[in-house]
Amino acid sequence: MSFASIRRGYQIIRTALHYGLDDMLPPAWLPWYAKLLRRSLFWLRNRHKNKPAGERLKLALQQLGPVYIKFGQMLSTRRDLLNDEWANELAMLQDRVPPFDSQLARQAIEAELNASIDSQFDNFNDVPLASASISQVHTATLKQTGEAVVIKVLRPGVEQQVKADLILMAQSAALIDLLLGDNNRLRPKEVVADYQRTILGELDLKQEAANTVRLRNNFPDSDAIYIPYVYEDLCHTRVMVMERIYGIPVSDIAALKAQGTNLRLLAERGVELFFTQVFRDNFFHADMHPGNIFVSREHPDNPFYIGLDCGIMGTLTREDQRYLAENFLAFFNRDYHRIAQLYVESGWVSPNTDIQAFEQAIGTVCEPMFNKPLNEISFGHVLLELFRTARQFDIVVQPQLVLLEKTLLYIEGLGRQLYPQLDLWQTAKPFLENWMAEQMGMKAMFKKVQSQMPFLSDKLPELPELIYDNLKSGQKLLGSYQRIINDYLTLQRRAHKSNYLLITSSVLLICGTILISRDATLWPSCVCLSTGAVVWLIGWRCRPKKV
Repeated sequence: MSFASIRRGYQIIRTALHYGLDDMLPPAWLPWYAKLLRRSLFWLRNRHKNKPAGERLKLALQQLGPVYIKFGQMLSTRRDLLNDEWANELAMLQDRVPPFDSQLARQAIEAELNASIDSQFDNFNDVPLASASISQVHTATLKQTGEAVVIKVLRPGVEQQVKADLILMAQSAALIDLLLGDNNRLRPKEVVADYQRTILGELDLKQEAANTVRLRNNFPDSDAIYIPYVYEDLCHTRVMVMERIYGIPVSDIAALKAQGTNLRLLAERGVELFFTQVFRDNFFHADMHPGNIFVSREHPDNPFYIGLDCGIMGTLTREDQRYLAENFLAFFNRDYHRIAQLYVESGWVSPNTDIQAFEQAIGTVCEPMFNKPLNEISFGHVLLELFRTARQFDIVVQPQLVLLEKTLLYIEGLGRQLYPQLDLWQTAKPFLENWMAEQMGMKAMFKKVQSQMPFLSDKLPELPELIYDNLKSGQKLLGSYQRIINDYLTLQRRAHKSNYLLITSSVLLICGTILISRDATLWPSCVCLSTGAVVWLIGWRCRPKKV
């Protein structure tokens, strides 16, 4: 490890111990040598004993920076795993991270736009509307049109801090990989590399603007979600300008109930939006914590979401899409044998896996989930059990699905808060069945041909010429083959003729030797010598030629 990584590792340990995070672990979890090591670090004592545990965890994650703040954001949605005190404290990490100096924000905005703020905007508010782990947001109006906008700007030095943590994570993953061996199926280096691509994408607001435009185009007239308009000509790597929206944070259940929001419909639309993004568009919002999602104030009986912060978006391969859809349907149908088969077919487990034992293990984990409302189902508990099953059957970690798994956790957290009685299975199953029907059968085949029609219609006039050229090329190739065969036969005839002449000459040589040898005693010797000469000549003539 580099010195910078060692120093950052020490900072992480120091921060955790200063906030007493080690005190939150049950004593039984710590072996004797860990307790001894903790006592030896006598200068790193808990300096916040007077604060509740949830607040200490929030402050520690906040001090450690964006990578750890995002971890806290995900935990804040898991009220099945955390008590209310911890969940409420961590929820503050979503959009209430302490802001940085507005003068620094002004300088960053003007440097990116290469123009003064007053030349582009009116009513710029120095007090940020929201402040998150990587950026903060200020409000203003466009000078030319008077439209209300928000200006998102990255925190000063955030790129260096994130990259330092990513280097430490990569080195730690390499160390784990070394300890587990090259054949380990957890693939920590690939998981970290996938996470690096994800979070580095958040540091490029120009890319986020492009993601937002694409997501908006995927739902142009949707009654389920609205994506704000982006002013692309004012977007740069560290600054992004978009339409200002007015809505209720999805986590403010009291305000949603006060306006009479149809929470059941809202929860069902959340599930449908997730599956639509994953399977129809193959482009899904992968950072759906409550700080990024609002609910419209208009038409509370027919509510829609407002989606923000498209810095982290996910995509899947076509094989992953189909594999996931079949897995979901198998789950919904309680077909655990099919699930086991899919794991083997996809290469996630060894082909030598005991399918029957694997099927039974999956059934043991998943069966308790059925016929229960969402508030009685803990996906966190199920995931832990599946990880335990994974260790038994050496399931390969799939880095490309890490974002999807995180998004599923967010969806569960949102659904639990909005409408705990939501029947997730009945909401998702029809969608997946329709998607699978569209991917297979005559309808799918017709769509594929239809999608290829512009290409085919463009190439159709060239078809006769292509056929003629191919036939002509084939005729030339056939002529080349014929010449090769003829040349080979000619060589063979010449070889036979040479052998015939050689044998004739040898016979004449023997006869001449007999006639010349008047001494009868030399007869046997002459015959032997002549016959040997003939054999040697024939062997020399028929020797393999060097290539």
